[in-house]
Amino acid sequence: MSSEKFDTVDIIRTKRDRGTLTPEQIDWTIDAYTRGAIADEQMAALNMAILLNGMDREEISRWTAAMIASGERMDFSALGKPTADKHSTGGVGDKITLPLAPLVAVFGVAVPQLSGRGLGHTGGTLDKLEAIPGWRADLSNAEMMAQLADVGAVICAAGAGLAPADKKLYALRDVTGTVEAIPLIASSIMSKKIAEGTGSLVLDVKVGSGAFMKNEDDARELARTMVTLGKDAGVNTVALLTNMATPLGLTAGNAIEVEESVEVLAGGGPADVVELTVALAREMLTAAGRPDADPEAALKDGRAMDVWRRMILAQGGDPDAQLPAARESETILAPADGVLAGLDALAVGVAAWRLGAGRARKEDAVQAGAGVRLHAKPGDTVKAGTPLMTLLTDTPEKFERAREALAGAVTVSPAPAAAAPLIIDRIS
Repeated sequence: MSSEKFDTVDIIRTKRDRGTLTPEQIDWTIDAYTRGAIADEQMAALNMAILLNGMDREEISRWTAAMIASGERMDFSALGKPTADKHSTGGVGDKITLPLAPLVAVFGVAVPQLSGRGLGHTGGTLDKLEAIPGWRADLSNAEMMAQLADVGAVICAAGAGLAPADKKLYALRDVTGTVEAIPLIASSIMSKKIAEGTGSLVLDVKVGSGAFMKNEDDARELARTMVTLGKDAGVNTVALLTNMATPLGLTAGNAIEVEESVEVLAGGGPADVVELTVALAREMLTAAGRPDADPEAALKDGRAMDVWRRMILAQGGDPDAQLPAARESETILAPADGVLAGLDALAVGVAAWRLGAGRARKEDAVQAGAGVRLHAKPGDTVKAGTPLMTLLTDTPEKFERAREALAGAVTVSPAPAAAAPLIIDRIS
């Protein structure tokens, strides 16, 4: 006779038959799965029932709270300054965290940016920063607090203590075709962000081929669900829906994205990266009670760069070091004269991944120098036979698979098309 409070099969049946789980059932499910009383195959069945039948607002909110309760919660109240954080749902060339964290810290707002590593075609912030010689991702909570008090910004790996239920659930969703379930995505992201203890949170929900959410309706539903979860937990939350049909900036990789981020911090860099960095900074600063701050000025006058240098140094990195460069390169040429009408983000992301910039399994190593450098973006005029992008890797046998990923990724048309906006909507 089991000493457990509920029967797992009953819970699976409830969701299978489109019923609603009670708060007690949800608390027990997350706890029992975390301690191993619910088997993986049972949780996989429940995840699939959630994917197919959804959850209501109370269920998602309770599910998220139960995941937070599975681990520790951080508390930044001792810092004596407001905290703001940003989470992106992941895209290609999305290096925004790198210039954004130091930029927001300029204005006396602490930015505890707990980031992850890349998997598949979307890059990981920690992989990018690890291209900087000496820089380390793993900090203790005490080191993190000290750096927030001193520098004001930290980008580091999330400790194992935050929402351990999520780690276990995420790995299971990955191998059972249930990653796309919006209640599970939303609770996965928000349980970690709420446990992290930030006072306000800005979500960058990407839409388009290079994003997790390919269409606007799904992205909007995910954004609304996460904003609601944040507010239910007392975190001031807002979301921007942003375009990921084409890569952000002119680089997709690790070291080359750091290089581009430093250009932005030096007051230059690609216009789209600057636009999104400034827009997210404004949202974070407003949410943290600094609506009059001018992030654009802080990029131009070097204040953001000063914080960046201190942030990199504090984590053992050398901000002046030469970044690793790939040993081999190959150029892809424009197929025709005209205007570059389309450059598919997913294709570029997969090419960068196949060149060695990303990993297929969690344990894989990444190449710091690998990736794709773009020489033109949609809207630019191109000439047949001129360089469109450069592929970079240390392992030349990877070029062929990268080229295959880019087949059909480029559209050149005789006349310019209307430019799609980078920021599609704001959800608060």
